[in-house]
Amino acid sequence: MNTLFISDLHLDPQRPEILALFTRFLDALDASQTEALYILGDLFEAWIGDDEDAAACQAISDRLRLVSERGIVLNIMHGNRDFLLGPAFAEGCGARLIDDPARIDLYGTPTLLMHGDTLCTDDLEYQAFRRQVRDPDWQRQFLALPLAERRRMAAGLRETSREQTAAKRPEIMDVNPEAVITAMREAGVQTLIHGHTHRPAVHEFELDGRPARRIVLGDWYDQGSVLKASPAGRELLTLFE
Repeated sequence: MNTLFISDLHLDPQRPEILALFTRFLDALDASQTEALYILGDLFEAWIGDDEDAAACQAISDRLRLVSERGIVLNIMHGNRDFLLGPAFAEGCGARLIDDPARIDLYGTPTLLMHGDTLCTDDLEYQAFRRQVRDPDWQRQFLALPLAERRRMAAGLRETSREQTAAKRPEIMDVNPEAVITAMREAGVQTLIHGHTHRPAVHEFELDGRPARRIVLGDWYDQGSVLKASPAGRELLTLFE
């Protein structure tokens, strides 16, 4: 048996090829081989509330429910783009919303799961924005707006994000090494799995005199990144040729 981890799919009706790839990926999952699937944030390019009625979003929810109905445990973590995913969405697709961070036992190895954006502490502008949109009062006010208005605002925020990202040095948008160490120490783990940075890699290092590992999931723009974990080990795969 194995457990799969993915992140940063950024599903969007304007990118039908990625929607199709993800659908094929889900349809191929076999409960006799895969016991759990973890989606570590940014399943969607944007999520404006569980009353989202776009056909493509409903189709993804339906496909995820088929996965859970086959007996595969489905776990979803909020990302920086879909932090408004709520209990109604989770119930609709048979998933469990998990905390960020979350500590699990992965075949005998204590492992910390994160989306990864909180580790990018050098990006002060983003961290300030994150605090704003994660505030419960801000979220209540946003979700109270008409669906059309939320769509308009989300499109504006995405455009602003693209402009800001283009203007930032790449290293600012990567994780801060000290933030990584702090998070792993606080969780009492030597293994961390996260996404967000779109820089798939397995980083081996030493933490408090013991071997440690940080596994970074890639996005689904260019890589179709999947981490396959089993009692035999961990393998970072790509679905794209």
